[in-house]
Amino acid sequence: MKTLLPLFLIVLIGSAFRAAAQEPISSRDREIVFRDVNVVPMDRETVLPKQTVVVKNGKIVSVGEAGTARYGKNALVVQAAGKYLMPGLAEMHAHVPPVDELEPMREVLTLFITHGITTIRGMLGHPRHLELREKVQKGEILGPHFYTTGPSFNGNSVKTPEAGAAMVRQQKAAGYDYLKLHPGLTRETFGAVAGAARAAGIPFVGHVSYDVGVWRAVAAGYSSIDHLDGFVEGMVPGIESVGEKETGLFGMFVADRADTSRTGELMRKLKEAGVWVVPTQALAERWFAPVEVATLLNAPGMIYMAPEQRQKWAESKQNLHADPRYDAARMLRFIALRRGLIAACARHGVGLLLGSDAPQVFNVPGVSTHQELEYLVAAGLSPYEALRTGTVNVARYLGRTGDSGTVRAGNRADLVLLDGNPLRDITQTRHLAGVMIGGQWLPEAYLSRTRKGLEKK
Repeated sequence: MKTLLPLFLIVLIGSAFRAAAQEPISSRDREIVFRDVNVVPMDRETVLPKQTVVVKNGKIVSVGEAGTARYGKNALVVQAAGKYLMPGLAEMHAHVPPVDELEPMREVLTLFITHGITTIRGMLGHPRHLELREKVQKGEILGPHFYTTGPSFNGNSVKTPEAGAAMVRQQKAAGYDYLKLHPGLTRETFGAVAGAARAAGIPFVGHVSYDVGVWRAVAAGYSSIDHLDGFVEGMVPGIESVGEKETGLFGMFVADRADTSRTGELMRKLKEAGVWVVPTQALAERWFAPVEVATLLNAPGMIYMAPEQRQKWAESKQNLHADPRYDAARMLRFIALRRGLIAACARHGVGLLLGSDAPQVFNVPGVSTHQELEYLVAAGLSPYEALRTGTVNVARYLGRTGDSGTVRAGNRADLVLLDGNPLRDITQTRHLAGVMIGGQWLPEAYLSRTRKGLEKK
């Protein structure tokens, strides 16, 4: 005669399984297996159907056809039929709050990770970011792999060449990953900063000061130029006689005067110098474009921003539209020019890195990275080319091609599980069924619940 479990035990066991399916699970405790999943490996433009992927201790142990994989009886098996597994995405122009408290930083990291962003580069550093980076590395804070610049180099923080060089040495000694350059540097102070950075062996990234210009910036050896900063102005004949305030942000008010025949020359210089480009096109398409403020305030993701932050963003856009020089048709041409420059980068082999600038005007951490992918496709990149900017290209840029950026045995298990095929439809990156980061599997239920907890009333 068979012994039947009491009903209350069956209910308790079922509840335990459901609870486990909603919480992070560490691959250090047990193997995590994605069964019957479609793999988007990203080392080539293809989908490997019906694969079994085994993860242990934060590493991909094996990738193979269903039935060939081996794993223990205690493994957590994720039934992933019909879903797509690809490398986690990177946001290479993120902003972690430069404050003394860790909690606001943690909230931004959580927004990124619960949207499938497994690596970020913080672009406005603060001493506590070094502590934050260490806590993420140790697993004390759950978040994306974190790289950080130091505090800003700009016209206010760098008054003399000597001060700029000293600041470089200080930030190198402190342990920052990059130097962040902002507007306001003169040719003399920029030259001192760039020279000291090369001597110290620390890369510099970010904006191109107007007095420096994109051609000098490229020659000086930027690691990455962000926002396409200086590109438009660098193609305007006689720009030397135009005041900085007349050009508008990123050259928006002189874009109609750009000589696009110089595009090829600029691309060749960028490629020869090995300068990477982080377009942050989402900033242009959302802040600068003639889109109604109400439309953006009601867009997906705005619920995660505090009301006062949303109001500041609305005022920034309203102030731009109120500028007498602002013209909707002209702004659309400016945005089209930027799209053309992005496409030219891809066409000429200039390295593109995924980055949207978030949080920034109408760019919500995590959400805007997916929007950036869509804008890259709108600029003419294929979905595969766009996805490479946030996976394979980032691994190359960070010097981690040996263990990152693709789905293959031996790589770090930084993964996202999607409901649909992103190679066919780039918007599928938004539809997360789960995330793997730092050896932990974060199921969809956990992601949804955590994001819900970050909503602002």
